[in-house]
Amino acid sequence: MNKFKYVAAAALLAGATGAQAAIPAAKIQAMLAKPALMCGRFDQTKQLAGMKKPLASEGRFCVIAGKGVLWRTLKPFPSTLRLTRDEIVNYQGDRVAMRLDAKTEPTVRMINNVLFSLLSGDLGQLDTLFEGDGTVEANSWSVALKPRQAALEKAIGAIKLEGGAYVKSIVMNEGSGDRTTIVFSDIKTGEGAMSKEEAALF
Repeated sequence: MNKFKYVAAAALLAGATGAQAAIPAAKIQAMLAKPALMCGRFDQTKQLAGMKKPLASEGRFCVIAGKGVLWRTLKPFPSTLRLTRDEIVNYQGDRVAMRLDAKTEPTVRMINNVLFSLLSGDLGQLDTLFEGDGTVEANSWSVALKPRQAALEKAIGAIKLEGGAYVKSIVMNEGSGDRTTIVFSDIKTGEGAMSKEEAALF
């Protein structure tokens, strides 16, 4: 399920958040930049229940409105995850290590619904999937989301987001006690944001 968690994290970068009445969604969306193409760096730490030392990884992400998300882990082990409307594909180098079809995998379909609802700003759809709370200050905001459906909660867990014009961090707390923190930086937009290698994967 780790791959699904990474996908969900990347999806939340798309430029929208939940739609519960307790969340000031309109104010947050007004603060968020909504570029057609956005790439940047991520630093991730995963604290497993019962282990003292967290697992760390880093890499790059790209979000293309209307197409999907590219999640490239560079360290400690190279791996690329591409999510589009129809499928999730995991690459190990040039080799396809995993391919999941959204038409036949219910969890993939659910994750994709979250992703493309976020991309399109479909707050009504998100309201059926999450409940939560949020606050807005002058140049920053924070949101806590909890999936309404057990299957989505198992795949993603409770989520906390913080940001301004872009999402700055995501924290996912699973029922097992595991905790994943992802911090985003060096965000660039426009055609020059994506490398030729990354563009070729779409």
